[in-house]
Amino acid sequence: MATNIHPSAFVDEKAQLGSDVVIGPCAVVEANTIIGDRCRIDAFASVKEFTRMGCDNHIYSYAAVGGEPQDLKFAGEESWLVLGDRNRVREFATLNRGTEGGGGKTVIGDDNLLMAYTHVAHDCHVKNGVIMSNGATLAGHVTVEDHAILAGLSAVHQFVRIGRNAFVGGMSGISQDLPPFMLAVGNRAGVHGPNLVGLRRMKASRDLIAAFKSAYRLVWNSDTPRKEALEQLEYEYGMFPELIDFVEFIRASERGILSVE
Repeated sequence: MATNIHPSAFVDEKAQLGSDVVIGPCAVVEANTIIGDRCRIDAFASVKEFTRMGCDNHIYSYAAVGGEPQDLKFAGEESWLVLGDRNRVREFATLNRGTEGGGGKTVIGDDNLLMAYTHVAHDCHVKNGVIMSNGATLAGHVTVEDHAILAGLSAVHQFVRIGRNAFVGGMSGISQDLPPFMLAVGNRAGVHGPNLVGLRRMKASRDLIAAFKSAYRLVWNSDTPRKEALEQLEYEYGMFPELIDFVEFIRASERGILSVE
């Protein structure tokens, strides 16, 4: 199928379009954009300048992709929004470019689903297979690792990290790092335990699930000092790469991790 641009669409002559791209009625694609093969830009969606996306992305109606950062320090400098492949950006979602202070890029990986009214602010890094449900919001400089899920109307504070396969419950405010494979809910959110549903969906073994239950008890519900707890987890469960990822995530935390509710 050849590239198909509706007559009412506004596509700047300096936009670079791949093959088999579909651009719907009244959609806007600005200059200095790169749209990969087989991408679809639906009616009334807008792709702002300095946006680069890979292949097979679908930008739904009224989404605004690549807007300027909502940061008072932003002075109009060139910065980018970079999307990988096979992302779905639903209606009224807003994805902002990076800033000079954050490396100049907002980066979204592959196979992510950003539902209606979601917001990804400047300098965020959303990795692969992430689901952001309706109205979920990321402040600036947030990192969301692979296969994390943010339920509806949740909000993540700037510079916070959400670990892989973690789950943020609906209407939760996240002000500190949420380690991998953990579940948090509440305003302000606290850790409730391992993300058991997520672990089962990824077909985790019973031994791995048991390891995360032990990790939760040791890190959040014991008197063992944090440093010793992590060393103990490494010693007892070092055969599980997922558990080592959990340990290293906590050690690298600069904001501190969420406490138990």
